[in-house]
Amino acid sequence: MADNKLYDILGVPRTASDQEIKKNYRKLAKEFHPDKNPNAGDKFKEISFAHEVLSDPKKRQTYDNFGLKGIQEGDDGMSGADCIFSELFGSPSFFGGLGGGFGGFSGFGGFGGGMGGRRRTQRGKDNIYPLKVTLEDMYNGNAVNLRISKNVICTGCKGIGGPENAFITCRSCAGHGFKVAYCQLGPGMTQQIQAHCTTCEGVGKVMNEKHKCTVCKGKKVTYQTKVLEVNVDKGMRDSQRILFRGESEQMPDTQPGDLVIVLQQKAHDVFDRSGDDLYLTKTIGLAEALCGINIIVKHLDGRELNITNPPGRIIEPGDVKGIVGEGMPFYKSPFEKGNLYVKFDITFPEDNFANEKVLETLASIFPPKAPVIVPRDAEEVELEEYDPNYKDTSNASRSSEAYASDDESSMHGSGVQCAHQ
Repeated sequence: MADNKLYDILGVPRTASDQEIKKNYRKLAKEFHPDKNPNAGDKFKEISFAHEVLSDPKKRQTYDNFGLKGIQEGDDGMSGADCIFSELFGSPSFFGGLGGGFGGFSGFGGFGGGMGGRRRTQRGKDNIYPLKVTLEDMYNGNAVNLRISKNVICTGCKGIGGPENAFITCRSCAGHGFKVAYCQLGPGMTQQIQAHCTTCEGVGKVMNEKHKCTVCKGKKVTYQTKVLEVNVDKGMRDSQRILFRGESEQMPDTQPGDLVIVLQQKAHDVFDRSGDDLYLTKTIGLAEALCGINIIVKHLDGRELNITNPPGRIIEPGDVKGIVGEGMPFYKSPFEKGNLYVKFDITFPEDNFANEKVLETLASIFPPKAPVIVPRDAEEVELEEYDPNYKDTSNASRSSEAYASDDESSMHGSGVQCAHQ
């Protein structure tokens, strides 16, 4: 029988997640803490010990497999329980108050004998599932329902495949679970090879076809669809993992592995995230860059932020301004937040947006131009729009024509004649 005493102490089922165990522990610890309830010292120790075991993945696995005796003797059957219990409580005598057959250390069956040659339960593989979530989910927190399908132990035969008396000895391996073959290596040399029996899958017995379980057809497992509630806490990040213990595939004589949810953040239309900080890009006009801005930004929690910059405080193209405390909440400390950073792009007015009089007025407002002394023989040129893909071939053709005409005139003018022999 499975040992559920520590789960019962915390008031959680055997399949409880880490979050459920932590939540119930905090609730009970607050209720039975000696500062609040002086007469509940032993109860508080029981709660603390149960949490110490079940919150540690290695200790919990040992407890699930071997019960409290496994915790007493250690995972490898070599270490004693004295050091564990004394480290937590100073004395193991508190177990006498747990009830239900604990009875101090005697409930563990004593210290002697180690694990007694007990066969370890094989553990199944973990199943990793990616879950796409929005940036709003990670900012506000959300409970996402996830539908999973998996193999579970058949309830009709409890993972046996049929009635226990319906098994017969496997004829293929004569009940050994393996077959022996001999391989000729050379003259007078043979090698004995032991192979796993595929007929009975190494069990040594097979089920009579007539008596197979009608629910699973002798497969020992059935396919089940289940909905899990995945709690995405505030401040969680892309690629962060959420663990559901024992929610992976179930197989007979095998401890089920864990279901590992890996968060994948969807791209957002407005915000980019880097750690606990948020970034957005805003395009403003030249007048706003020079004379102050009022920008309304809808935050991830629905709040409208009125972002302002006073007139006269210049915003240059590419400037980045920060707003303290408006970034992402810190994971497990959601009342603290990172910062929100705004990068500004400036849109300049089009050519000839104003007449000369207005431009003169603007020039009088801006800081004066730097004085320029124009040399008397300076040649005046005018800027034009630059197109890197444009190539003017007219000048090149005129230059080549000029060179050609010069060559012809020089040849004719020199009076040189070609003599033929």
